[in-house]
Amino acid sequence: MKKTSHLAIYSVSEWQKEYIKERLPEAEFPEELRGDYEIISVFVSDKIDLTKFPNLKFIAARSTGFDHIDLKECDKRNIIVANVPDYGRNTVAEFAFALLLALSRKVFESYEVVQTTGKFIRDGLTGFDLKGKTLGVIGTGSIGSRVIEIGRGLGMEILGCDPNKNLNIKYLELESLLAQSDVITIHVPYNEKTHHLLNKKNIKRIKKGAYLINTSRGGIIEQKYLVKALEKEQLAGAGLDVLEDEENLLKNKYSKKLISLPQVIVTPHNAFNTKEALIRILDTTVENIKGFKNGKIINRVNS
Repeated sequence: MKKTSHLAIYSVSEWQKEYIKERLPEAEFPEELRGDYEIISVFVSDKIDLTKFPNLKFIAARSTGFDHIDLKECDKRNIIVANVPDYGRNTVAEFAFALLLALSRKVFESYEVVQTTGKFIRDGLTGFDLKGKTLGVIGTGSIGSRVIEIGRGLGMEILGCDPNKNLNIKYLELESLLAQSDVITIHVPYNEKTHHLLNKKNIKRIKKGAYLINTSRGGIIEQKYLVKALEKEQLAGAGLDVLEDEENLLKNKYSKKLISLPQVIVTPHNAFNTKEALIRILDTTVENIKGFKNGKIINRVNS
């Protein structure tokens, strides 16, 4: 009779399975989020029902964010949760600028012109320089600080908003940053404090003609009022790698609207997705699991 492993890894590709197996030979890769496991590793898109894991002791989140895990219930059951705190500093920051540059230089519109006409027609494709524009960075931690470095390299003026004023930049309260920034980019974690951080009240404060980039979490922005700001042309455009209700995009009328707006680029929560970042995620996850098994907890996120 096959002995059941106490370790389950969810939502991994074939190459990731091979990579993990070399380092954790006992790992299993079930499809269903349930079982008699003491240790599980889940991705950010996995929706976990903790009642399906009666003997669970440790969750290794393969992400920096952990809003998909019920930490209160984990604390009640003495389940330890660990994350990957710093895999995407360069990766996510670079993607934020990929979205911004696609908007500022009308990359998709330019591509479509050539594809549909077979000609080099530049009518309506005039963009704008980033040099000299004001970049407002909401959240100046690991990723936000890298965004600032890139922005400075492009000659942008920098403003920051963060309770921890950890960098040598000009910090403002949120509404002031929104009012003064030509480009706003979000790099805060998603939690109770940041839910709808941009909302009906303060979205109105955004500088007319500004651009908004979000590679963090969809729930940080109240989408109804983001749509209104775009329709009224208060916001000139947005690059969104995340939306609210990502599992039911076309059933959420505001997500559906954002996808359809021509001045909005929506990508499928893909900012993290480079080979280098995925390997960093796997390496840290393996370290977290081995640490737990050896009685040395690292990267713990709950009490």
